[in-house]
Amino acid sequence: STAARHDEPDVAVRAIRGLRRHELLRIACADLLDRCDVEDVGAALSTVASATLQAALTVACRQVADHGGPMPTRFAVIALGRLGGGELGYSSDADVMFVHDPLPGASDKAAGDAAHAVAEELRRLLSAPAPDPPLLVDAGLRPEGRNGPLVRSLASYREYYARWSSVWEAQALLRAVPVAGDEDLGHDFIEMIDSIRYPAEGLAAADATEIRRIKARIDAERLPRGADPATHTKLGRGGLGDVEWTAQLLQLQHAARIPELRTTSTLAALRSAAAAGLVEPDQAAALEAAWRLATRCRNAIMLVRSRPGDELPRSGRDLAGVARAVGYPPGRDPGVFLDDYRRATRRARGVVEKIFYA
Repeated sequence: STAARHDEPDVAVRAIRGLRRHELLRIACADLLDRCDVEDVGAALSTVASATLQAALTVACRQVADHGGPMPTRFAVIALGRLGGGELGYSSDADVMFVHDPLPGASDKAAGDAAHAVAEELRRLLSAPAPDPPLLVDAGLRPEGRNGPLVRSLASYREYYARWSSVWEAQALLRAVPVAGDEDLGHDFIEMIDSIRYPAEGLAAADATEIRRIKARIDAERLPRGADPATHTKLGRGGLGDVEWTAQLLQLQHAARIPELRTTSTLAALRSAAAAGLVEPDQAAALEAAWRLATRCRNAIMLVRSRPGDELPRSGRDLAGVARAVGYPPGRDPGVFLDDYRRATRRARGVVEKIFYA
C-alpha cells in the first residue's frame, strides 16, 4: 500500500525504507528492554526485510513495465541464508536468488531481459544513498556464484541443478524460502529443489569431505588478520558458523528420511536432530546455547557501535555496552561476560569436533 501511494519509484522506496527504519527501531527497543527472545528478534527482522523486498519489488516491476510494457514473465524472490532461516541480524544483508518464468507466448529473451531489469532495479532501489539505512540484496549464493546469471528461469534452474550443481549449492538451498513475488512460482521453485537439498541417498562421503574443506577454507580466508578466534561470533571456534554448518551437514545427511529435519531454522534443525537421536540432547543444548549467545552478541555489537561487527570488543566501554545489551547488569565486570562467552563456545566447539569433523 505504501508503494501504491507514490508514482515516482524513488519516492515510493524512500517511504518504504522509512517504514523499515521505524520497524527496526521498534524491534531494537523491544530487544534492549528484554521484551523479546533472540529467536523472536531474528524472526521479526526477517519479516521486516521480506515485507521490504515485496514492496520494493512492486515498485521495480511497475518501473520496468512503465518503460517496456507489461511484464512478459512471472518473477519471484527466494530468500537464502539468515533471511531464509528467519534469523536475520540488524546488520545482515538479504541473501536471495531471483527466478522467473516466461508467460505463454513471450519470447525467452524478452522475458529474461525484463526479469534482469527488475532484479537490478530492486537492488538499486534498496541500496541507493538515502537518509534511511539500505537493505543490501546479495545474490552471491546463486548457481555459479557471482560468475553466474543474476536471474534464471525456472527451467534453467532445473537443468542446472540436474546436471552441474555442487554440494555447496545444495547446502545453500537448505534455507531457501519464497519471500516476494509470484507465490505459485515460488512454490514451484521450492518443489523443484527439494530433491537437491534433501538427497534421497543421503550425503556421499566425498561430499561431506568437500563441505569440511570449504568450511576450513572460509574460516582461514575470511577471519580478519589479528582477530581472536575465541571471540569472533561468526567465524570463531564454537561460533555461528560452526553451529550452522554442523546443523546443515546433519540435514544433508538425514533429511530425506527424517522429515522433521526439513526446516530452514538452525535451532529447529538441531532440536529435530536431537529428537531423532542423531545427536545427544546435551550436545544439541550446547550448540543451541552457543548459537543463541553468539547471535545476541552480534546484534549487540551493532546496537552499541552503530556499525556491523563480528568480533567482541576486547575491553573498555564498548565491551561493557555489549555485555549490558546482552543482559548483564550494569557495573558488573564485563570480563565475566567474556568468560561466559568463551565457555559456551568452547563447549559447542567440542560438539562440532565430534559431529562435523567426525
